[in-house]
Amino acid sequence: MDPNKIIILAIIATSVATFISRFLGALTSERVDASSKLFDWFNLVAYSTLAALLGRIIIFPAGVLADADIIIRLIVLISCIFIFIIMKKNLVIPTIFSAILLSVLTSI
Repeated sequence: MDPNKIIILAIIATSVATFISRFLGALTSERVDASSKLFDWFNLVAYSTLAALLGRIIIFPAGVLADADIIIRLIVLISCIFIFIIMKKNLVIPTIFSAILLSVLTSI
């Protein structure tokens, strides 16, 4: 099979899977109480998945991030968590700061 067709099929398949899960979530979201154990479970699964992804990116980076030493990646991570807490859980400022700090530390 042509590589271009495989890429197009992969994009279509992942798009359909994403939209089906979002559609089913939208259908069932009115029935889930925000203070229920089920909602808490989904919330914890989402946060644990994010934590695992972040851990993988820090410990086993790919691409350009692999050029930065692990100590630099950890310094950026800890600094951004600290800024996130100080800025009352604002995500924009730590995200911008992390890009700037990583650029500065890797260029030294």
